[in-house]
Amino acid sequence: MLLRHTSDTIIEREALTVNPAKTCQPVGAMYAALGIHGCLPHSHGSQGCCSYHRSALTRHYKEPVMAATSSFTEGTSVFGGQANLLQAVETIFTVYNPDIIAVHTTCLSETIGDDVNQILQKARDDNYVPEGKFLIHCNTPSYVGSHVTGYANMVTAMVKYFSGKSVTKKNQVNIIAGWCEPSDMREIKNITTIMGIKTILFPDTSDVLDAPLTGHHEFYPKGGVTVPELVSTGDSRYTIGLGSFCSEDAAILLENKCKVPFSVINLPIGLEATDKFVMELSRAAKVHVPDEITEQRGRLVDMIADMHQYFYGKRVALFGDPDTVIALTEFLLSLDMKPVYIVSGTPGNKFGTAMSALLSEKVPEAKYKNGERADMFLLHQWIKQEPVDLIIGNSYGKYIARDENIPLIRVGFPILDRVGHSHFPITGYIGGMNLVVKMLNAILDKEDRECREEKVELTM
Repeated sequence: MLLRHTSDTIIEREALTVNPAKTCQPVGAMYAALGIHGCLPHSHGSQGCCSYHRSALTRHYKEPVMAATSSFTEGTSVFGGQANLLQAVETIFTVYNPDIIAVHTTCLSETIGDDVNQILQKARDDNYVPEGKFLIHCNTPSYVGSHVTGYANMVTAMVKYFSGKSVTKKNQVNIIAGWCEPSDMREIKNITTIMGIKTILFPDTSDVLDAPLTGHHEFYPKGGVTVPELVSTGDSRYTIGLGSFCSEDAAILLENKCKVPFSVINLPIGLEATDKFVMELSRAAKVHVPDEITEQRGRLVDMIADMHQYFYGKRVALFGDPDTVIALTEFLLSLDMKPVYIVSGTPGNKFGTAMSALLSEKVPEAKYKNGERADMFLLHQWIKQEPVDLIIGNSYGKYIARDENIPLIRVGFPILDRVGHSHFPITGYIGGMNLVVKMLNAILDKEDRECREEKVELTM
């Protein structure tokens, strides 16, 4: 009901965010850490913080998410969390026996100024870390950035702590995955397998957060990039980062640390972005693109050609993570749709630059914004000014979709009210077909539901 009072008159806001299009850094750091095999994420803060981060991921993936916490109390907040973290490290390795503990900070530990690097070094010096086990960390204050920032920080920590350089280069390519679903990471690996390229994908949440039900609980599922693989990334011939917000910092650090050259491209969502990914793989590994990949592309092109009349000119509103939204925008443009309203809660100048390059000629009337004030309230106000035919974003868009009677395609994080997103990819040519089917069905379902009886057609 409250949404029906949303005004189409936009007042410039300097200090107020209404329904932010993001969540906090530690959620992203926890998700990235789960992409390492045998890793237990650890939240250095209060129990409440850790519970929220775990529940956010559990509700999205419909899987139990394991994580530990330093369990700050009022006393810890005053005197610091060193004792709690040292005790936690000893207990976790003794009781839960992970290969790695990946520590991320929270608002509380950042505000009181805990030096996590010093604390973890003391844990190593005092023999709290068994031989062959590892401690890594990243700083993730929730009052800065978003879950995307936290993900990027933890991925960069993987490079900082593990990547090493030996005397011999390995005939392999690193792929730094942006924030995407386990099914997307699996599809990325499928493409590289078909092309016959040895790759190290990190992080990798496939077979971790979409593991099969076997009747036996696995505290550490079989998926995830392994420590030896992470170490070997410093000997790879090339690195491909997927999505600049999530992967660029790690790619730059890997080049500086181990002299591995890199390129950063969009997440391979849609036709053009997947083309670029496949060609970048082909160039980096010096292999030809096999017929099977070409045939997958042809099926997507055929579907687009067959369904073009239903997509042409449709106005779309998007919100979500910047790497995902940028790639989606490019795909919508290739379908001759009009992405007219775009918001992302994650700050960063690269977003505006990418949007300007994509939209300035084809959709000059488009409105886009990112950062603190790029929220769901602003998106709704834009839609109030002039409606759209489709909304693409996470579950929080359902209220606007319901209020304005606009179909919602659920893409991104979090999706709390539907299943399948973690099992059916939107990356690669196969993922592109999945997206086309989702959008087409939503548009035609609304058409069939609302058109006059004499206009209802049995066929498309």
